[in-house]
Amino acid sequence: MLVAVLTYVGYGVLTLFGYLRDFMRQWKIEKCQNATEREEQKDFVPLYQDFENFYNRNLYMRIRDSWNRPICSVPGAKVDMMERVSHDYNWTFTYTGRVIKDIINMGSYNYLGFAQKAGTCQEAAAKVLSQYGAGVCSTRQEMGNLDKHEELEKLVARFLGVESAMAYGMGFATNSMNIPALVGKGCLILSDELNHASLVLGARLSGATIRIFKHNNMQSLEKLLKDAIVHGQPRTRRPWKKILILVEGIYSMEGSIVRLPEVIALKKKYKSYLYLDEAHSIGALGPSGRGVVEYFGLSPEDVDVMMGTFTKSFGAAGGYIGGKKELIDYLRTYSHSAVYATSLSPPVVEQIITSMKCIMGEDGTNVGKARVQQLAENTRYFRRRLKEMGFIIYGNEDSPVVPLMLYMPAKIGAFGREMLKRNIGVVVVGFPATPIIESRARFCLSAAHTKEMLDTVSTLSCSETCLKESQRMRSRREEVSRTAG
Repeated sequence: MLVAVLTYVGYGVLTLFGYLRDFMRQWKIEKCQNATEREEQKDFVPLYQDFENFYNRNLYMRIRDSWNRPICSVPGAKVDMMERVSHDYNWTFTYTGRVIKDIINMGSYNYLGFAQKAGTCQEAAAKVLSQYGAGVCSTRQEMGNLDKHEELEKLVARFLGVESAMAYGMGFATNSMNIPALVGKGCLILSDELNHASLVLGARLSGATIRIFKHNNMQSLEKLLKDAIVHGQPRTRRPWKKILILVEGIYSMEGSIVRLPEVIALKKKYKSYLYLDEAHSIGALGPSGRGVVEYFGLSPEDVDVMMGTFTKSFGAAGGYIGGKKELIDYLRTYSHSAVYATSLSPPVVEQIITSMKCIMGEDGTNVGKARVQQLAENTRYFRRRLKEMGFIIYGNEDSPVVPLMLYMPAKIGAFGREMLKRNIGVVVVGFPATPIIESRARFCLSAAHTKEMLDTVSTLSCSETCLKESQRMRSRREEVSRTAG
Protein backbone atom coordinates (compact mmCIF):
# COMPACT_ATOMS: atom_id res chain seq x y z
CA MET A 1 0.00 0.00 0.00
CA LEU A 2 2.79 2.41 0.91
CA VAL A 3 4.56 1.69 -2.39
CA ALA A 4 1.37 2.44 -4.33
CA VAL A 5 0.84 5.73 -2.47
CA LEU A 6 4.45 6.82 -2.99
CA THR A 7 4.22 5.90 -6.69
CA TYR A 8 1.12 8.06 -7.15
CA VAL A 9 2.86 10.86 -5.25
CA GLY A 10 5.87 10.51 -7.57
CA TYR A 11 3.72 10.88 -10.68
CA GLY A 12 1.91 13.80 -9.03
CA VAL A 13 5.17 15.63 -8.35
CA LEU A 14 6.36 15.01 -11.92
CA THR A 15 3.06 16.34 -13.26
CA LEU A 16 3.27 19.50 -11.14
CA PHE A 17 6.81 20.14 -12.29
CA GLY A 18 5.63 19.55 -15.85
CA TYR A 19 3.04 22.32 -15.59
CA LEU A 20 5.64 24.59 -13.99
CA ARG A 21 8.10 23.92 -16.83
CA ASP A 22 5.40 24.55 -19.44
CA PHE A 23 4.71 27.91 -17.79
CA MET A 24 8.42 28.75 -17.89
CA ARG A 25 8.63 27.71 -21.56
CA GLN A 26 5.64 29.85 -22.43
CA TRP A 27 7.38 32.90 -21.00
CA LYS A 28 10.73 31.98 -22.62
CA ILE A 29 12.37 31.35 -19.24
CA GLU A 30 13.24 27.79 -20.25
CA LYS A 31 14.24 26.77 -23.75
CA CYS A 32 12.21 24.00 -25.36
CA GLN A 33 13.22 21.87 -28.35
CA ASN A 34 9.65 20.71 -28.91
CA ALA A 35 8.15 21.16 -32.37
CA THR A 36 6.04 24.30 -32.75
CA GLU A 37 2.95 24.83 -34.85
CA ARG A 38 3.21 26.77 -38.10
CA GLU A 39 1.32 30.06 -38.10
CA GLU A 40 -1.02 28.95 -40.89
CA GLN A 41 -2.03 25.88 -38.84
CA LYS A 42 -2.76 27.62 -35.54
CA ASP A 43 -6.53 27.18 -35.99
CA PHE A 44 -6.28 23.49 -37.00
CA VAL A 45 -7.61 20.74 -34.74
CA PRO A 46 -4.59 19.17 -32.93
CA LEU A 47 -3.41 15.86 -34.36
CA TYR A 48 -3.15 14.31 -30.90
CA GLN A 49 -4.49 15.03 -27.44
CA ASP A 50 -3.06 17.64 -25.10
CA PHE A 51 -2.31 15.04 -22.40
CA GLU A 52 -0.29 12.90 -24.83
CA ASN A 53 1.74 15.95 -25.78
CA PHE A 54 2.19 16.92 -22.12
CA TYR A 55 3.23 13.39 -21.13
CA ASN A 56 5.80 13.11 -23.91
CA ARG A 57 7.19 16.56 -23.20
CA ASN A 58 7.49 16.39 -19.42
CA LEU A 59 7.58 12.74 -18.31
CA TYR A 60 8.75 10.58 -21.19
CA MET A 61 11.47 13.07 -22.17
CA ARG A 62 13.16 12.62 -18.77
CA ILE A 63 13.87 8.94 -19.51
CA ARG A 64 13.91 8.95 -23.32
CA ASP A 65 17.53 7.77 -23.32
CA SER A 66 16.37 4.39 -21.99
CA TRP A 67 14.61 3.56 -25.28
CA ASN A 68 15.51 3.26 -28.97
CA ARG A 69 19.12 2.51 -28.14
CA PRO A 70 21.10 2.03 -31.38
CA ILE A 71 22.65 -1.44 -31.50
CA CYS A 72 25.21 -2.22 -34.19
CA SER A 73 25.63 -6.01 -34.11
CA VAL A 74 23.65 -9.23 -34.18
CA PRO A 75 21.29 -9.24 -31.15
CA GLY A 76 22.64 -12.46 -29.67
CA ALA A 77 23.55 -13.23 -26.06
CA LYS A 78 25.78 -10.16 -26.23
CA VAL A 79 25.33 -7.06 -28.33
CA ASP A 80 27.30 -3.96 -29.35
CA MET A 81 25.77 -0.50 -29.02
CA MET A 82 26.64 2.93 -30.38
CA GLU A 83 27.32 5.38 -27.56
CA ARG A 84 25.25 8.55 -27.58
CA VAL A 85 24.98 11.57 -25.29
CA SER A 86 22.48 14.37 -24.87
CA HIS A 87 23.32 17.97 -23.95
CA ASP A 88 19.72 19.20 -23.85
CA TYR A 89 18.00 16.76 -21.48
CA ASN A 90 17.16 14.07 -24.06
CA TRP A 91 15.59 16.35 -26.67
CA THR A 92 18.37 15.43 -29.09
CA PHE A 93 21.23 12.91 -29.09
CA THR A 94 24.78 13.10 -30.40
CA TYR A 95 26.82 10.02 -31.28
CA THR A 96 30.31 10.00 -29.80
CA GLY A 97 31.74 7.56 -32.35
CA ARG A 98 32.50 5.03 -29.61
CA VAL A 99 30.98 1.54 -29.65
CA ILE A 100 30.11 -0.11 -26.33
CA LYS A 101 31.16 -3.74 -26.76
CA ASP A 102 29.81 -7.00 -25.32
CA ILE A 103 26.68 -5.79 -23.54
CA ILE A 104 24.80 -8.73 -22.03
CA ASN A 105 21.56 -8.71 -24.00
CA MET A 106 18.57 -9.27 -21.71
CA GLY A 107 16.12 -7.40 -23.90
CA SER A 108 15.80 -9.31 -27.20
CA TYR A 109 13.28 -12.11 -27.78
CA ASN A 110 16.09 -14.41 -28.86
CA TYR A 111 14.70 -17.33 -26.88
CA LEU A 112 16.49 -20.18 -28.64
CA GLY A 113 19.61 -18.25 -29.64
CA PHE A 114 19.06 -18.36 -33.41
CA ALA A 115 19.96 -14.67 -33.76
CA GLN A 116 23.58 -15.31 -34.71
CA LYS A 117 26.03 -14.19 -37.38
CA ALA A 118 27.49 -17.64 -38.04
CA GLY A 119 26.17 -21.18 -38.25
CA THR A 120 23.85 -23.27 -40.39
CA CYS A 121 21.00 -20.75 -40.40
CA GLN A 122 23.21 -17.89 -41.56
CA GLU A 123 24.86 -20.05 -44.22
CA ALA A 124 21.53 -21.31 -45.56
CA ALA A 125 20.04 -17.79 -45.66
CA ALA A 126 23.11 -16.45 -47.49
CA LYS A 127 22.83 -19.22 -50.09
CA VAL A 128 19.15 -18.51 -50.71
CA LEU A 129 19.90 -14.78 -50.95
CA SER A 130 22.25 -15.42 -53.87
CA GLN A 131 19.64 -17.57 -55.64
CA TYR A 132 16.34 -15.75 -54.97
CA GLY A 133 17.42 -12.23 -54.01
CA ALA A 134 16.38 -10.17 -51.00
CA GLY A 135 12.73 -9.54 -51.90
CA VAL A 136 9.87 -10.93 -53.97
CA CYS A 137 8.27 -7.61 -55.01
CA SER A 138 4.79 -9.10 -55.31
CA THR A 139 1.94 -10.65 -53.35
CA ARG A 140 1.47 -14.39 -53.02
CA GLN A 141 -1.57 -14.36 -55.33
CA GLU A 142 0.31 -12.66 -58.14
CA MET A 143 4.02 -13.33 -58.82
CA GLY A 144 5.22 -13.71 -55.23
CA ASN A 145 4.57 -17.37 -54.50
CA LEU A 146 7.91 -19.19 -54.25
CA ASP A 147 8.54 -22.87 -53.70
CA LYS A 148 10.24 -21.82 -50.46
CA HIS A 149 6.98 -20.31 -49.17
CA GLU A 150 5.11 -23.55 -49.80
CA GLU A 151 7.90 -25.56 -48.18
CA LEU A 152 7.73 -23.32 -45.11
CA GLU A 153 3.97 -23.64 -44.75
CA LYS A 154 4.05 -27.42 -44.98
CA LEU A 155 6.83 -27.49 -42.39
CA VAL A 156 4.90 -25.20 -40.02
CA ALA A 157 1.79 -27.38 -40.30
CA ARG A 158 3.87 -30.46 -39.50
CA PHE A 159 5.59 -28.71 -36.60
CA LEU A 160 2.27 -27.62 -35.07
CA GLY A 161 0.46 -30.87 -35.78
CA VAL A 162 -2.33 -29.22 -37.79
CA GLU A 163 -3.77 -29.81 -41.25
CA SER A 164 -2.54 -26.62 -42.89
CA ALA A 165 -0.76 -23.32 -42.22
CA MET A 166 -0.11 -19.97 -43.87
CA ALA A 167 2.85 -17.62 -43.38
CA TYR A 168 2.68 -13.82 -43.31
CA GLY A 169 5.33 -11.13 -43.63
CA MET A 170 4.56 -9.35 -40.36
CA GLY A 171 3.63 -10.73 -36.96
CA PHE A 172 1.53 -7.71 -35.94
CA ALA A 173 -0.47 -7.86 -39.17
CA THR A 174 -1.04 -11.59 -38.72
CA ASN A 175 -3.35 -10.69 -35.84
CA SER A 176 -4.67 -7.30 -36.89
CA MET A 177 -5.57 -8.35 -40.45
CA ASN A 178 -6.83 -11.91 -39.87
CA ILE A 179 -9.20 -11.40 -36.95
CA PRO A 180 -11.44 -9.11 -39.09
CA ALA A 181 -11.60 -11.92 -41.67
CA LEU A 182 -12.88 -14.37 -39.05
CA VAL A 183 -15.51 -12.31 -37.20
CA GLY A 184 -17.61 -9.25 -37.89
CA LYS A 185 -20.87 -7.53 -37.05
CA GLY A 186 -23.13 -9.78 -35.01
CA CYS A 187 -20.18 -11.68 -33.55
CA LEU A 188 -18.75 -11.47 -30.03
CA ILE A 189 -15.06 -11.33 -29.07
CA LEU A 190 -14.01 -12.20 -25.52
CA SER A 191 -10.52 -10.82 -25.00
CA ASP A 192 -8.08 -11.08 -22.08
CA GLU A 193 -7.50 -7.64 -20.57
CA LEU A 194 -3.73 -7.93 -21.11
CA ASN A 195 -3.79 -9.06 -24.74
CA HIS A 196 -1.22 -7.59 -27.13
CA ALA A 197 -2.02 -4.44 -29.11
CA SER A 198 -2.20 -6.42 -32.36
CA LEU A 199 -5.05 -8.54 -30.96
CA VAL A 200 -6.79 -5.44 -29.65
CA LEU A 201 -6.49 -3.67 -33.00
CA GLY A 202 -7.68 -6.74 -34.92
CA ALA A 203 -10.71 -7.01 -32.65
CA ARG A 204 -11.57 -3.33 -33.12
CA LEU A 205 -11.18 -3.50 -36.90
CA SER A 206 -13.49 -6.52 -37.10
CA GLY A 207 -16.61 -4.58 -36.13
CA ALA A 208 -17.57 -7.32 -33.67
CA THR A 209 -18.74 -6.59 -30.14
CA ILE A 210 -15.81 -6.80 -27.70
CA ARG A 211 -15.99 -7.75 -24.04
CA ILE A 212 -12.99 -7.98 -21.75
CA PHE A 213 -12.36 -10.62 -19.08
CA LYS A 214 -9.88 -10.34 -16.22
CA HIS A 215 -6.38 -11.60 -16.92
CA ASN A 216 -6.23 -15.41 -16.84
CA ASN A 217 -9.41 -15.42 -14.73
CA MET A 218 -11.60 -18.33 -15.73
CA GLN A 219 -14.52 -17.23 -13.52
CA SER A 220 -14.59 -13.89 -15.34
CA LEU A 221 -14.45 -15.61 -18.74
CA GLU A 222 -17.19 -18.10 -17.87
CA LYS A 223 -19.46 -15.33 -16.62
CA LEU A 224 -19.12 -13.49 -19.94
CA LEU A 225 -19.80 -16.71 -21.85
CA LYS A 226 -22.93 -17.40 -19.79
CA ASP A 227 -24.20 -13.85 -20.22
CA ALA A 228 -23.54 -13.98 -23.97
CA ILE A 229 -25.56 -17.15 -24.40
CA VAL A 230 -28.40 -16.15 -22.08
CA HIS A 231 -28.88 -12.56 -23.27
CA GLY A 232 -27.64 -12.73 -26.87
CA GLN A 233 -27.05 -9.55 -28.86
CA PRO A 234 -28.00 -6.15 -27.41
CA ARG A 235 -31.47 -4.85 -28.33
CA THR A 236 -32.44 -7.74 -30.64
CA ARG A 237 -31.55 -10.57 -28.18
CA ARG A 238 -30.71 -12.76 -31.14
CA PRO A 239 -27.98 -15.37 -30.60
CA TRP A 240 -24.45 -14.28 -31.49
CA LYS A 241 -23.29 -15.52 -34.88
CA LYS A 242 -19.93 -16.55 -33.39
CA ILE A 243 -18.14 -16.20 -30.07
CA LEU A 244 -14.35 -15.96 -30.37
CA ILE A 245 -12.02 -16.13 -27.35
CA LEU A 246 -8.68 -14.33 -27.75
CA VAL A 247 -5.76 -15.38 -25.52
CA GLU A 248 -1.95 -15.47 -25.64
CA GLY A 249 0.38 -18.36 -24.80
CA ILE A 250 2.82 -16.18 -22.84
CA TYR A 251 1.84 -12.61 -22.00
CA SER A 252 4.91 -10.58 -22.92
CA MET A 253 4.53 -7.88 -20.28
CA GLU A 254 3.50 -10.16 -17.40
CA GLY A 255 5.46 -13.35 -18.05
CA SER A 256 2.31 -15.34 -17.28
CA ILE A 257 1.24 -18.49 -19.13
CA VAL A 258 -2.37 -18.89 -20.25
CA ARG A 259 -4.47 -21.41 -18.33
CA LEU A 260 -5.11 -23.24 -21.57
CA PRO A 261 -6.72 -26.48 -20.27
CA GLU A 262 -9.41 -24.44 -18.51
CA VAL A 263 -9.91 -22.13 -21.50
CA ILE A 264 -10.40 -25.14 -23.78
CA ALA A 265 -12.84 -26.71 -21.31
CA LEU A 266 -14.93 -23.52 -21.30
CA LYS A 267 -14.68 -23.20 -25.07
CA LYS A 268 -16.08 -26.72 -25.51
CA LYS A 269 -18.74 -26.26 -22.82
CA TYR A 270 -20.16 -23.10 -24.38
CA LYS A 271 -19.45 -23.99 -28.03
CA SER A 272 -17.25 -21.01 -28.83
CA TYR A 273 -14.07 -20.63 -30.90
CA LEU A 274 -10.54 -20.19 -29.57
CA TYR A 275 -7.84 -17.98 -31.11
CA LEU A 276 -4.44 -18.66 -29.50
CA ASP A 277 -1.56 -16.21 -30.02
CA GLU A 278 1.71 -18.11 -29.49
CA ALA A 279 4.05 -15.26 -30.43
CA HIS A 280 6.19 -15.74 -27.31
CA SER A 281 5.39 -19.35 -26.39
CA ILE A 282 6.16 -21.15 -29.66
CA GLY A 283 9.68 -22.55 -29.40
CA ALA A 284 9.95 -21.38 -25.78
CA LEU A 285 7.57 -23.84 -24.10
CA GLY A 286 7.04 -27.58 -24.30
CA PRO A 287 9.51 -30.49 -24.24
CA SER A 288 10.20 -30.09 -27.96
CA GLY A 289 9.45 -26.37 -28.29
CA ARG A 290 6.00 -26.73 -29.81
CA GLY A 291 4.46 -24.14 -27.55
CA VAL A 292 1.86 -23.90 -24.84
CA VAL A 293 -0.34 -26.63 -26.34
CA GLU A 294 2.48 -29.15 -25.96
CA TYR A 295 3.43 -27.65 -22.58
CA PHE A 296 0.06 -28.72 -21.17
CA GLY A 297 -0.04 -31.99 -23.13
CA LEU A 298 -3.11 -30.95 -25.13
CA SER A 299 -4.19 -31.68 -28.68
CA PRO A 300 -3.76 -29.01 -31.39
CA GLU A 301 -7.23 -29.97 -32.61
CA ASP A 302 -8.71 -28.30 -29.53
CA VAL A 303 -7.46 -24.89 -30.71
CA ASP A 304 -9.41 -23.48 -33.66
CA VAL A 305 -6.87 -20.84 -34.72
CA MET A 306 -3.19 -21.26 -33.82
CA MET A 307 -1.25 -18.06 -34.41
CA GLY A 308 2.43 -17.43 -33.81
CA THR A 309 5.39 -15.39 -34.98
CA PHE A 310 8.82 -16.18 -36.38
CA THR A 311 10.38 -13.08 -34.81
CA LYS A 312 11.24 -14.59 -31.43
CA SER A 313 12.34 -18.21 -31.15
CA PHE A 314 13.25 -18.51 -34.84
CA GLY A 315 15.33 -15.34 -35.10
CA ALA A 316 13.54 -14.18 -38.25
CA ALA A 317 10.44 -12.13 -39.16
CA GLY A 318 6.78 -12.65 -39.93
CA GLY A 319 4.00 -14.77 -38.51
CA TYR A 320 1.77 -17.75 -39.24
CA ILE A 321 -1.70 -19.15 -38.69
CA GLY A 322 -2.34 -22.87 -38.45
CA GLY A 323 -5.53 -24.90 -38.26
CA LYS A 324 -7.91 -26.91 -40.38
CA LYS A 325 -7.46 -26.83 -44.15
CA GLU A 326 -10.85 -25.14 -44.62
CA LEU A 327 -9.78 -22.30 -42.32
CA ILE A 328 -6.47 -21.69 -44.10
CA ASP A 329 -8.07 -21.85 -47.56
CA TYR A 330 -10.62 -19.28 -46.41
CA LEU A 331 -7.90 -16.94 -45.09
CA ARG A 332 -5.91 -17.20 -48.32
CA THR A 333 -8.90 -15.67 -50.08
CA TYR A 334 -10.34 -13.23 -47.55
CA SER A 335 -7.47 -12.09 -45.32
CA HIS A 336 -6.15 -8.63 -46.24
CA SER A 337 -2.71 -9.69 -45.03
CA ALA A 338 -2.77 -12.59 -47.50
CA VAL A 339 -4.24 -10.74 -50.47
CA TYR A 340 -2.47 -7.37 -50.34
CA ALA A 341 0.79 -7.86 -48.42
CA THR A 342 4.11 -8.57 -50.10
CA SER A 343 5.47 -12.10 -49.62
CA LEU A 344 8.09 -13.00 -47.04
CA SER A 345 11.69 -12.32 -48.04
CA PRO A 346 13.37 -15.56 -49.29
CA PRO A 347 16.40 -15.36 -46.93
CA VAL A 348 14.02 -14.85 -44.02
CA VAL A 349 12.01 -17.88 -45.12
CA GLU A 350 15.17 -19.97 -45.23
CA GLN A 351 16.18 -18.77 -41.75
CA ILE A 352 12.82 -20.00 -40.44
CA ILE A 353 13.01 -23.32 -42.28
CA THR A 354 16.53 -24.07 -41.09
CA SER A 355 15.88 -23.10 -37.46
CA MET A 356 12.58 -25.00 -37.35
CA LYS A 357 14.16 -28.14 -38.77
CA CYS A 358 16.88 -27.77 -36.15
CA ILE A 359 14.26 -27.62 -33.39
CA MET A 360 12.49 -30.66 -34.85
CA GLY A 361 15.75 -32.60 -35.09
CA GLU A 362 15.43 -32.95 -38.86
CA ASP A 363 18.92 -31.56 -39.38
CA GLY A 364 20.38 -34.80 -38.04
CA THR A 365 21.55 -33.27 -34.74
CA ASN A 366 20.28 -32.76 -31.20
CA VAL A 367 21.17 -29.06 -31.24
CA GLY A 368 17.55 -27.90 -31.37
CA LYS A 369 16.47 -30.12 -28.49
CA ALA A 370 19.47 -28.97 -26.47
CA ARG A 371 18.53 -25.31 -27.06
CA VAL A 372 14.98 -25.90 -25.82
CA GLN A 373 16.27 -27.65 -22.70
CA GLN A 374 18.90 -24.95 -22.08
CA LEU A 375 16.27 -22.21 -22.27
CA ALA A 376 14.14 -24.05 -19.70
CA GLU A 377 17.14 -24.46 -17.38
CA ASN A 378 18.18 -20.82 -17.77
CA THR A 379 14.62 -19.67 -17.06
CA ARG A 380 14.25 -21.64 -13.84
CA TYR A 381 17.77 -20.75 -12.65
CA PHE A 382 17.42 -17.01 -13.27
CA ARG A 383 13.99 -16.79 -11.67
CA ARG A 384 15.21 -18.71 -8.62
CA ARG A 385 18.25 -16.44 -8.26
CA LEU A 386 16.18 -13.25 -8.39
CA LYS A 387 13.73 -14.59 -5.81
CA GLU A 388 16.57 -15.63 -3.51
CA MET A 389 17.93 -12.07 -3.68
CA GLY A 390 14.55 -10.71 -2.65
CA PHE A 391 13.50 -9.11 -5.93
CA ILE A 392 9.79 -9.04 -6.71
CA ILE A 393 9.15 -10.74 -10.05
CA TYR A 394 6.00 -11.66 -11.97
CA GLY A 395 5.06 -14.57 -14.19
CA ASN A 396 5.08 -18.36 -14.24
CA GLU A 397 8.14 -20.38 -13.28
CA ASP A 398 8.64 -21.70 -16.83
CA SER A 399 8.17 -18.38 -18.62
CA PRO A 400 11.37 -16.94 -20.18
CA VAL A 401 9.85 -13.46 -19.86
CA VAL A 402 10.80 -12.19 -16.39
CA PRO A 403 9.29 -8.85 -15.25
CA LEU A 404 11.16 -7.36 -12.26
CA MET A 405 9.05 -4.77 -10.46
CA LEU A 406 10.34 -1.19 -10.11
CA TYR A 407 7.09 0.59 -9.16
CA MET A 408 8.46 4.15 -8.78
CA PRO A 409 8.62 6.31 -11.95
CA ALA A 410 12.07 7.63 -11.00
CA LYS A 411 13.46 4.10 -10.99
CA ILE A 412 12.55 3.42 -14.62
CA GLY A 413 15.30 5.53 -16.14
CA ALA A 414 17.68 5.04 -13.21
CA PHE A 415 17.57 1.25 -13.46
CA GLY A 416 18.07 1.23 -17.23
CA ARG A 417 21.04 3.61 -17.03
CA GLU A 418 22.71 1.83 -14.11
CA MET A 419 22.42 -1.53 -15.84
CA LEU A 420 23.91 -0.13 -19.05
CA LYS A 421 26.85 1.27 -17.06
CA ARG A 422 27.52 -2.32 -16.02
CA ASN A 423 27.27 -3.54 -19.63
CA ILE A 424 23.82 -5.06 -19.24
CA GLY A 425 21.05 -4.16 -21.66
CA VAL A 426 17.48 -4.42 -20.33
CA VAL A 427 14.05 -3.17 -21.33
CA VAL A 428 12.32 -0.87 -18.83
CA VAL A 429 8.58 -0.30 -19.04
CA GLY A 430 6.19 2.15 -17.41
CA PHE A 431 2.82 3.84 -17.77
CA PRO A 432 0.91 3.79 -20.12
CA ALA A 433 2.32 0.41 -21.27
CA THR A 434 1.72 -0.89 -17.73
CA PRO A 435 -0.64 0.13 -14.92
CA ILE A 436 0.55 3.37 -13.35
CA ILE A 437 1.83 1.70 -10.16
CA GLU A 438 3.46 -1.30 -11.88
CA SER A 439 6.54 0.01 -13.68
CA ARG A 440 9.02 -2.77 -14.33
CA ALA A 441 12.16 -4.01 -16.01
CA ARG A 442 11.70 -6.96 -18.35
CA PHE A 443 14.35 -9.63 -18.78
CA CYS A 444 14.08 -12.03 -21.72
CA LEU A 445 16.02 -15.26 -21.28
CA SER A 446 17.83 -17.02 -24.10
CA ALA A 447 19.36 -20.44 -24.62
CA ALA A 448 22.49 -18.54 -25.67
CA HIS A 449 22.94 -17.06 -22.19
CA THR A 450 25.57 -18.75 -20.05
CA LYS A 451 25.31 -19.32 -16.30
CA GLU A 452 28.05 -16.73 -15.80
CA MET A 453 26.02 -14.12 -17.71
CA LEU A 454 22.93 -14.81 -15.62
CA ASP A 455 24.97 -14.64 -12.41
CA THR A 456 26.38 -11.27 -13.48
CA VAL A 457 22.89 -9.88 -14.00
CA SER A 458 21.25 -11.45 -10.95
CA THR A 459 23.92 -10.60 -8.39
CA LEU A 460 23.65 -6.82 -8.76
CA SER A 461 23.17 -5.31 -5.31
CA CYS A 462 19.91 -3.56 -4.53
CA SER A 463 21.65 -0.32 -3.54
CA GLU A 464 23.49 -0.03 -6.85
CA THR A 465 20.34 -0.47 -8.91
CA CYS A 466 18.08 1.75 -6.78
CA LEU A 467 15.82 -1.20 -5.91
CA LYS A 468 14.43 -2.27 -2.56
CA GLU A 469 14.16 -5.99 -2.03
CA SER A 470 11.13 -7.78 -0.61
CA GLN A 471 11.34 -7.72 3.19
CA ARG A 472 9.62 -11.11 3.38
CA MET A 473 12.14 -12.73 1.04
CA ARG A 474 15.07 -11.10 2.82
CA SER A 475 13.90 -12.34 6.24
CA ARG A 476 13.43 -15.83 4.84
CA ARG A 477 16.90 -15.79 3.28
CA GLU A 478 18.52 -14.59 6.51
CA GLU A 479 16.72 -17.34 8.43
CA VAL A 480 17.97 -19.97 6.00
CA SER A 481 21.51 -18.58 6.30
CA ARG A 482 21.38 -18.75 10.11
CA THR A 483 20.06 -22.31 9.99
CA ALA A 484 22.77 -23.36 7.54
CA GLY A 485 25.40 -21.72 9.75
